[in-house]
Amino acid sequence: MKTPTQLIVLAYTKFGESSVVLHTLSREFGRRSFLVKIGKRTTMSLFLPLNILEATVVENPKSTLWKAYSFSSTNPLIGIRNNMRKNSITMFMSEVLYRTVKDGEKEEGFFDWCLSQILLLDALEGNYSNFHINFLLELSGALGFSPTVEGIAPFVRDDFAKVKEFLQSDFPSAMLIPLTGEERNAICEEVLSYLEYHTESRINVRSLSVLKELYR
Repeated sequence: MKTPTQLIVLAYTKFGESSVVLHTLSREFGRRSFLVKIGKRTTMSLFLPLNILEATVVENPKSTLWKAYSFSSTNPLIGIRNNMRKNSITMFMSEVLYRTVKDGEKEEGFFDWCLSQILLLDALEGNYSNFHINFLLELSGALGFSPTVEGIAPFVRDDFAKVKEFLQSDFPSAMLIPLTGEERNAICEEVLSYLEYHTESRINVRSLSVLKELYR
């Protein structure tokens, strides 16, 4: 069965000389990986972190690894791709999603929430240095365990007051919370620990080191 599908790129793994296993989120299939042939019409530039693509998916009941082809970009994300800081944030977001959402998982509304987050970051013209922190806190809610002030307190230690402010602020206000680079990095690691606890998984986010350099 062939299905036209909108995909969000999380990551890819090389598979042989001319193929990759593409790890994605979609509305229809949730978190799923596809075998993709790389060629003139399907280049690696399509698979940047959090790219939004249309593709034809070939369902195969005899295998967990389906195929996908005929890729096209539905949103160019110019506001992200022309900005080093935003690109770094998308690397971080995609890696967190890749390590947090298990293969085969499908939460109602989760794809659309992720899509809205990507498009929001793309559209922002300023005041987005706190975006990845707000993303982590909202991700907790999207996964079904919205953080409360009391519930997250043991994880955030000296940064409790700032995290409480995030939880009690709307999005525009959260983007304006004053933080030093050191505070921003510490809060990010603490909220990741909160996510690890609730997802019962080790979230070793390598791209976090890039954000630490940007926000020193």
